[in-house]
Amino acid sequence: MPITERLSHNLLGIIITYPRIVLVIVLLCTGILGWQARHFEIDASADTLLLRDDPHYIQTQVVNQRFSPQEFLLIAYKPVNRPLLSEKTFTDLRDLSKKLRRLERVESVRSILNVPLFTQIEGGIDSMQDVSQWTVENQGYSIEQIRESFRGHPLYEDLLINRQQTATALQVLFRSDEELEKINRRIVALQKKILYTKLSADEEQELSQLRQQAEPMEKRLDKIRIEEIETIRHTLSEYEGNAEIYLGGIHVLGYQLIRIIKNDLIVFGGTIAAVICLLLFLIFKKARWVIIPVVCCGCSVLATVGLFGMLGFKTTVISSNFIVLQLILTLAIVIHLIVQYREYSAGHPHWHQTELVKKTLFKKAGPCFYAGITTSVGFASLLFSNIQPVITFGWVMTIAMFFSIVTSLILFPAVMVLFARETKARPWRFSHLILNFFTGLTLKQPLLVAAAGAGVLALSIAGILLLDVENSFINYFRERTRVHQELTFIDRHLGGSTPLDIVYTIPAAAQKKDLVMTADTVQLLQRIQHALKQHQAVGKTLSVVNFTELARQINDNKPLTEYELTAVYWTMEDALREDLLGSFFAPDNAQVRFSIRIKDTTEGLDRAELLEKIRGDMQTLGIHEEQYRLTSLFVLYQDILQRLFHSQILTLGIVFAVLTLTILAIFRSVKIALIGIIPNILSTLSVLGLMGWLGIQLDLMTITIAAIAMGIAVDDTIHYIHRYLEELNSSSAAQAVERSHASVGYALLYTSLIITLGFSLLSFSDFIPSVLFGLLTGFAMIVALLLDLCLLPVLLNRFIRSR
Repeated sequence: MPITERLSHNLLGIIITYPRIVLVIVLLCTGILGWQARHFEIDASADTLLLRDDPHYIQTQVVNQRFSPQEFLLIAYKPVNRPLLSEKTFTDLRDLSKKLRRLERVESVRSILNVPLFTQIEGGIDSMQDVSQWTVENQGYSIEQIRESFRGHPLYEDLLINRQQTATALQVLFRSDEELEKINRRIVALQKKILYTKLSADEEQELSQLRQQAEPMEKRLDKIRIEEIETIRHTLSEYEGNAEIYLGGIHVLGYQLIRIIKNDLIVFGGTIAAVICLLLFLIFKKARWVIIPVVCCGCSVLATVGLFGMLGFKTTVISSNFIVLQLILTLAIVIHLIVQYREYSAGHPHWHQTELVKKTLFKKAGPCFYAGITTSVGFASLLFSNIQPVITFGWVMTIAMFFSIVTSLILFPAVMVLFARETKARPWRFSHLILNFFTGLTLKQPLLVAAAGAGVLALSIAGILLLDVENSFINYFRERTRVHQELTFIDRHLGGSTPLDIVYTIPAAAQKKDLVMTADTVQLLQRIQHALKQHQAVGKTLSVVNFTELARQINDNKPLTEYELTAVYWTMEDALREDLLGSFFAPDNAQVRFSIRIKDTTEGLDRAELLEKIRGDMQTLGIHEEQYRLTSLFVLYQDILQRLFHSQILTLGIVFAVLTLTILAIFRSVKIALIGIIPNILSTLSVLGLMGWLGIQLDLMTITIAAIAMGIAVDDTIHYIHRYLEELNSSSAAQAVERSHASVGYALLYTSLIITLGFSLLSFSDFIPSVLFGLLTGFAMIVALLLDLCLLPVLLNRFIRSR
């Protein structure tokens, strides 16, 4: 007997001989890990979606550090049944601003009441040194003066007040953590070197130490932000009777993503678990066949989540669905064990319980282990991707699969020997009819099945050609949800939602030492901003140009000369200069920043096309690519999407190649390996094809569905091939098909029906990615079932004969 087989027999002997001790040990270990689950986190920040050495990410960090745009939240306020510019509105804004300033991190709250109305300044451009007093609060302007001052204002329109003057916004500005900022500045300085050269060993070590120092500080800051958002929401609720109020900002979106994902995990996770338990009872009609899967699934998920919590391993919003996917894979293993046990129980009525459990494990441990390892290898191959969320997903699923295999193969026999022997084990009558149909179809109509498989392939490829890559956070939520309404309102009425920066470097030839900026440079910047405004999706754009337009308005609609502009720039108070221009002009680097907000709700928005058009505009203006750089979240997310899409083919190619080699290693047959990979390829392509036909776009949340389809299909394939080859040793190919359908066929059918029906409940979620995950996972389960019960046996029957 080989040493591995001897070890497995000895281990099984220990489990069956000492089941209570084994259960105590496993449950104790699970409990210890489960206690650490309280530290488990889902991270919705951009950092989790990018490799830390990603050039676009580093460039964005450099720009943020150079221009220091301040962290802020936006509160939109639209009064109900009264005009915006009214004393009641002003009272609400004063009161709300006062309460918000009580938050420890809040530095200031900007509103239409406390920003300087430059056009009302007496003395024109020469009086711009001291503008702090020229506000609504301090001057008591009339409603008409306020209305005229904000109409067409270069800075404030679409930022603090919409064009129709029906809604306003409060900009809540936060203080930065000086210690964390100091660490981050050094991190960015080191990262910047990566763009041009390789870091030395000492620099790599310093970078690692700095990140370790920053991590607990960032974690603490994230918790503070969550508390702040919840406090602000509570404060805003006091004013909802007077106005429609909406909260927006990057950190608000991250907070909402995490909250709604956690809510789905709790609400729908519990509901799905209850439905699965009900279906297990209806199919097997005994409480034990509900208890054992629940114990196995619960322990595997709890141990995995606990390990991630203990190690501080954060999952991204993309890999957060690993829990339900692990549930599928664990349940599949347990159902295969249950079906095998019941098959033995019906066929060998004289075997006692211990022998039944032992024979079941000897029979199925190999296939379950091979199927689990093959699935793990498939997910592990995702680690070769250069995309951070794909790498994270690969690690998460590889670890999760390990716990699924170990807990199922240990807990099932340990729990089963504590139960009495099952006396009656008859298959579900409906399942018997379905499997008989598939058996007849496979043996009597092989050409029809093969033609159907070819048709599925053709339709899938045609659908894949229709796939598009887009990412709209607004469309992640149903229209009835609060977060969708908030994002939509701010996007449509207050200048857009997704930030995009253009950093333009003024050429040395266009610089003069005695001037802040030459007239030619100003005119070029104005042409750039004008070109940007021509795009429907471009919302509020802020830059030096807005300041020059404001200066022209103050100067009796006369443009400033380059010398007047320089004089105004240097005679302004330092604080005012920094407030107005610090985020848009870096004179030491001769760089100008255009801060753009993209309107995410623009109908027919093609984000990749928009970026290309902007590049085309720059080229038309005679600006070379090395003179400007596109950065910020809009570019980062679009870059991730494009790389995900292009790497999808490469990644899937690697996955299928690795799976083929793994199947080859298990069954030691090139022919079987090639046959076995066909259902997996078809299953994956059919899911992608369906997405293409239905117009479901590939985005940050749906990009992993192909890997999920593969993980589901390969498990069924391994079990079927293993049983078919085993039956082929003692019977004809046709009989092997019949017996395989009558054994593992039940496990495949039960798993597919239970998971499909259970996960269809996700269609009621308010989070669209959860809806798509549930429906596409169910589709993947059904396709994998049909391929493994129809096409796979046709291929095996045709090409793999008894020896």
